Amino acid sequence: MIKNYFKIAWRNLFRNKTYALINIVGLAVGIAATMLIALWVQNELNYDRIYSTTDRLGQVYSSDSFDGKPSIWSSTPGPLAPALKADYPEIEDAVRFTKNTYLLTAGEKKINIEGAIADPGFFTVFGLPFISGNAATALTNNSGIVITEKLAVKLFGIPDAVGKTLLLDSNDNRMVTAVIKDIPENSRFHDLEYILPYSILLKDEPENTSWTANNYKTYVLVKPGVKWASLNAKIENTIVRHTKDSGNPTPTKILLHPANKWRLYSKAANGKLIDGEISNVWRMGRIAIFILLIACINFMNLSTARSEKRAKEVGVRKVAGAGRASLVFQFLSESIILTFIAAILALLLALCFLPSFNILVGKSLSIPYFNPVFWLLLIAFIFITGILAGSYPAFFLSAFQPIKVLKGTLKSTHAFFNPRKILVVIQFTIAILLIISTIVIKRQVAYAQSRDSGFNKDNLVYTAMDGELKKHYELVKQELINSGVATAVTKSMGSLANGGSDGWGFSWIGSTKADEKLDFAWLSADADFLATTGVKLVAGRDIDIYQYPTDSTAIILNEQAVKTMKLQNPIGAIIRNGEDELHVVGIVKDFILGSPYEPIQPLMIMGPSSWFNYINYKLNPNNTVAQNLKLAEGIFKKYNPTYPFDYKFTDEEYQLKFEGEERMGALSSLFSGLTIFIACLGLFALAAYTTEQRRKEIGVRKVLGAPVLGVAALLSKDFLKLVIIAFFIASPIAWWVMNDWLSAYEYRIAIGWTVFLTTGFISVAIAILTVSFQAIKAALANPIKSLRTE
Repeated sequence: MIKNYFKIAWRNLFRNKTYALINIVGLAVGIAATMLIALWVQNELNYDRIYSTTDRLGQVYSSDSFDGKPSIWSSTPGPLAPALKADYPEIEDAVRFTKNTYLLTAGEKKINIEGAIADPGFFTVFGLPFISGNAATALTNNSGIVITEKLAVKLFGIPDAVGKTLLLDSNDNRMVTAVIKDIPENSRFHDLEYILPYSILLKDEPENTSWTANNYKTYVLVKPGVKWASLNAKIENTIVRHTKDSGNPTPTKILLHPANKWRLYSKAANGKLIDGEISNVWRMGRIAIFILLIACINFMNLSTARSEKRAKEVGVRKVAGAGRASLVFQFLSESIILTFIAAILALLLALCFLPSFNILVGKSLSIPYFNPVFWLLLIAFIFITGILAGSYPAFFLSAFQPIKVLKGTLKSTHAFFNPRKILVVIQFTIAILLIISTIVIKRQVAYAQSRDSGFNKDNLVYTAMDGELKKHYELVKQELINSGVATAVTKSMGSLANGGSDGWGFSWIGSTKADEKLDFAWLSADADFLATTGVKLVAGRDIDIYQYPTDSTAIILNEQAVKTMKLQNPIGAIIRNGEDELHVVGIVKDFILGSPYEPIQPLMIMGPSSWFNYINYKLNPNNTVAQNLKLAEGIFKKYNPTYPFDYKFTDEEYQLKFEGEERMGALSSLFSGLTIFIACLGLFALAAYTTEQRRKEIGVRKVLGAPVLGVAALLSKDFLKLVIIAFFIASPIAWWVMNDWLSAYEYRIAIGWTVFLTTGFISVAIAILTVSFQAIKAALANPIKSLRTE
């Protein structure tokens, strides 16, 4: 019996090739898009959940109020981790973690890459898998290093390199104590290739015992059964208790953020972690549902568009004794067969486009062909989608009354609203919603990109001051200028592309106790900072230790800092930072140091008393970039021969600030395009249905002298009404959704009427192009063929 149903279903599909092809293409595109989004969503939901200890793992965050506003950040004091482990029995272990860049040398091979420094318990806290070595003792050897399998192959040509030695920064012999498996991409540590013991920080400086210097990330492993809320209540005042008897007590509190929320809830607002990647997960999940829904709606419309052609078939079968249940099963079986074919095609499409999709989302996603759960889900997906897509036509067609059908008196409604038109309105409502969202996202990114950064990024390059560069900085600077490579050179702590640091506790004449909780961004800079970066001077002068020896304690403020501090005569003002006294020598125009979507922070640019980690140089525009870099490489290698010449362009690094929004804009554009494509198939289906229903009316009109354009316009206007209705439904929804999205940005666009005007024009144009083929075809048809049965 079931075999016969599927035979009949296959014959019907094969007999109507055009119908089957359109249905298969629509469903295949919808399923393929849904599959790609599902892979991305799964990857995001599993991010940082790969550790064997994930359920008991947490990160410590600090929280305080600045300028009356609550704030939260991920860096913590050095003594915090040992104190948490010692003071709270609920905490099994706590470790400090920080990153640094070192040169690794093994024989002739040299690699200058960023790695990590961590306490001995790091591997037991995270439960990372080992190839060789012991997790408990891997970081207890003060002269040891733990490397990944990938780095072991790079340096030694073998994955198991335990016992091998390498040179760290050309002067520190290190023995490989363990080799861990390469950390998966969906981990925050995926870019780490080596981990050094915390003791390396004690070689050149004493133990960091300050409870107010936030230099580390702190991770904890709690004991089984511990509740995060109750533990947070116990530990929140840990820093407060440890500083209350000091001369500098702090009200900074701490809280634990569970690992299963690190990725999804990483965005701070009002002193809480309430948002993050979860917004994009929900957004992409909704898009996947919309695309699949539209594909299913297409199936319904295409099936009902053929209803009159199959009406007599239904009538005959009912007269022959077929029950409604058997007819429903027949139509559902056709739907499931079609969905199965579409799913196979969707797998091929997903496989073909997955590499491009990976480039777009910046991941290495793969289809889990060898996972039986994947196939079980796909089979369930086929049946659910097939039933969902075929449910309406199955019940609609099986409800035809055989007497009316066989007498030829079956009439279809020409009501302004019927189920098929409502479905098309839903389709275009979703499509228009996505179009508006895409336009808003792209305009917001463009708005931020066009914002004046306040400094000149062109030809501005920076190089990390590794190895001997700190010692030979003056010689490097002079040679870069004398050789014509650069027009100006300065050194700094932090780069203009990625920012510096921040701090509080400053005071000045007229300041209050509350002003000490004002948070200032800060950089350090040497002479020629303004000439190199192009930052504009408003008053005073640049820092210049050579001409003004007292500039060792000089400071430059930006306009926002002057406004925040309420300084009437800022030049010459004394600013105290603990026991240090800094004097203001210049005021510069505000420039973007942090996020281009946020307001300018008050900024202090410290003089040479601070430390430095980058050399910034402005390439000579009279030479090509390649010529400049080649000459620069020779100079850097001359004074720092053991290190490779690494450099970064400030404009390229600055552009990375927009990467997340640009990626979401690209994804929105891609899936908006797919949604429109599938929706157009639905509109095409309705056009075919309407033309089929009105063919005799069209014939009569043509016999009576109606022109081709008049008939085409008559058929097209009904479809345009549906699109216009969809536009008016989608517009307020899109405005509300995107206004909420924009509220996360301080520096944002206003959603103007041009967005809706553009979207309306695009929607109408798409509708006209979609239905014009059917309308013109019907208008050009020979009326004799449609009237011959009358």
